Amino acid sequence: MKKLIDQMTAQLEAAFAAAGYDTRYAKVTLSNRPDLCEYQCNGALSAAKEYHKAPAMIAKEVAEKCQGNPAFESVETAGPGFINIKLGASFLKDYLNEMAENEKLGVEECEKPETVLIDFGGANVAKPLHVGHLRSAIIGESVKRICRYKGNKVIGDVHLGDWGLQMGLIITELRVRQPDLVYFDESYEGEYPAKAPFTISELEEIYPCANAKSKEDEAFREEAKNATFELQNGRRGYLALWNHILNVSVTDLKRNYDNLNVTFDLWKKESDAQPYIPDMVKYLKDEGYAHISQGALVVDVAEPDDTKEIPPCMILKSDGATLYNTTDLATLVERRKLFDPDRIIYVVDKRQGLYFEQVFRCARKTKLVKDGIRLDFLGFGTMNGKDGKPFKTRDGGVMRLEHLMRDINEAVYVRMMENKTVSEEEARATSRVIGLAALKYGDLSNAAVKDYIFDVDRFTSFEGNTGPYIQYTIVRIQSILKKYEALPESERPASAIREACSKSERDLALQLCKFNEMMDSAYEELAPHKICSYIYELSDAFNSFYHEIRILAEEDTVKRAGYIALLRLTVRALETGIELLGFAAPERM
Repeated sequence: MKKLIDQMTAQLEAAFAAAGYDTRYAKVTLSNRPDLCEYQCNGALSAAKEYHKAPAMIAKEVAEKCQGNPAFESVETAGPGFINIKLGASFLKDYLNEMAENEKLGVEECEKPETVLIDFGGANVAKPLHVGHLRSAIIGESVKRICRYKGNKVIGDVHLGDWGLQMGLIITELRVRQPDLVYFDESYEGEYPAKAPFTISELEEIYPCANAKSKEDEAFREEAKNATFELQNGRRGYLALWNHILNVSVTDLKRNYDNLNVTFDLWKKESDAQPYIPDMVKYLKDEGYAHISQGALVVDVAEPDDTKEIPPCMILKSDGATLYNTTDLATLVERRKLFDPDRIIYVVDKRQGLYFEQVFRCARKTKLVKDGIRLDFLGFGTMNGKDGKPFKTRDGGVMRLEHLMRDINEAVYVRMMENKTVSEEEARATSRVIGLAALKYGDLSNAAVKDYIFDVDRFTSFEGNTGPYIQYTIVRIQSILKKYEALPESERPASAIREACSKSERDLALQLCKFNEMMDSAYEELAPHKICSYIYELSDAFNSFYHEIRILAEEDTVKRAGYIALLRLTVRALETGIELLGFAAPERM
């Protein structure tokens, strides 16, 4: 289904051609003066130079060719050559009914669907998720859903950090605490226990303790480095411990991600790329891409037209050790072999922009990725407290993500219990649904690249540009629809959306028409905040309509059924929007 604005442009193209002008000047845009018109075309201003004619004259000729066209209620000229457009009521009605009959509300899937792999989440094993993991998880989840909605094959990969020094630190600290564990007996040849020698709570305490100790005790740090080396070289007991760490951590990570309504198609890990590294390094050397610089193996990635310094991409340290660069490049090799993606999107803190620029350039220059693949860095800003600094706990520590969610759910619960309209049990259950919306919408309503202030009071408000406000609007519409369905069948005649009879009804209809244009923009720019803006404006348009029109009290049953058809389309657009953002609406609020 063509976007409304494209259909308008097609109508203007016919008018420009009929008036003797090139159709490239017929582009229609939303009006920047909604008090004067709904759409506009400024092409006459550009055409004036080519045709050596006053733009007002060109605009007048084009406007005359539009007269009698049912797509327009009015086409008028203004100023030096603007063409102001108001849609025809019948055209608008027909567009909405076509939209209502379309499974995806008129959104066209990609002409050439791609295999898109999204790297998001950014979790490390043995460490709890904290607020720093929030944005990657929920932005990535929304981008995944948007790309899928446009018809692509989308693969979400959490890509766990599981192969670095933190493994050696945990193993070394565990050996200090429980030296008699069979995993540390190099002569042991039997089966290792199926149950881990630690719980998730113990594991999450072991790592920070070991990390702090390594900064003060050089011998402990060297022992941890050696344990990491032995693990990566296949020591049986350490591999068994590593598997325990993974299993315990992943179980807890899945629970936390489930609470965020975030899912992954792949639970791949850094370690999965290790088998690809030897052949990749050999290839880079043999093909002459890599060279030794100050003892390290590097690939030069700077380009002649760079305006800033782009350091070489290091492949191996001078002692032969691998780095994140090495693992990320090997992961690209693995992804090409296993999934052959057309596009890979990394949802990562924007401060890692230079690092990913190096990796992407290296991958392309060395042909580790196929020609034409899109490697996109979707960098996000910081979630800050009201003091403008990165969000912390009251005592200055990094807040665990589950504690943040607990606090926001509690804030919603307290607000609900102030009204005392539901039971405590229902309030608890509903507060989790509303709390997730408050959290996600509060984040996603900002452009990803921007820093933003985390404000529990504002995010949990049932009024204004918030997730709960959108949910409340959906609940209100669903309540009206349920009451309507409870009416006798004789009072519910079949009806489609009708021509708008009031300003608020027309405003709601016009906002609905922007859905597929908004979705294309959100997809092209990987911008969930555009969905937030749209559903907020749609909610406002509906609530204005609701307060002006007595929907269920309308005595004309056909007219009332037309209102209901408009509401059904409205709630579909709103529910699709929040689904793409990664949350739902409760049954009542």
